[in-house]
Amino acid sequence: MIKHMLLATALAAASLAQAQSTSSPAKKELVAKVLQIQQPGLEGMARAMIEQPALQLMQQASLALQQRVAADKREAVGREIQADVRKYVEETVPLARDQAIKLAPSTIGALLEERFTEDELRQLIVVLESPVNRKYQGLGNEMQRALGEKLVAELRATVEPRVRALDQSMARRLGIIGAANGPASGPGK
Repeated sequence: MIKHMLLATALAAASLAQAQSTSSPAKKELVAKVLQIQQPGLEGMARAMIEQPALQLMQQASLALQQRVAADKREAVGREIQADVRKYVEETVPLARDQAIKLAPSTIGALLEERFTEDELRQLIVVLESPVNRKYQGLGNEMQRALGEKLVAELRATVEPRVRALDQSMARRLGIIGAANGPASGPGK
């Protein structure tokens, strides 16, 4: 039974590989067009992947500035950290963007070729290029911001105490704060 399943899986994989390699030039062209239309989204995804850890580090640095850097040096150190983050983003986003664009045909393109017919790809292109879709996509950041602001306002009273409790728990476990004594005196304090 297992041998039959393995054989069936191998045959399915082989026929999928053959189907992909025998895709018509017209279908490959349609897939390339979809990828070209979606390029701004790919670039945005790559940018977000690079910026997210930088934003998290900035948040951690902000807290550390308040706790560990003398008041008269905070502004200068903060500017230096911001410059480091800006440099990281400026240097790393193009690498991620180029790699995302390079990988798209073998990942997203392969899925499109496998799961869409030529006719479906033509229909998809019409939808993606439609003025209504472009208008909707243009509202993406604004819609996300509106929802985010409302969500933060609605959940602030519930979430902030939980975040503080988590922060205190983590600090106690890390030895940064004594259980009842406030901040622990560590190196540099």
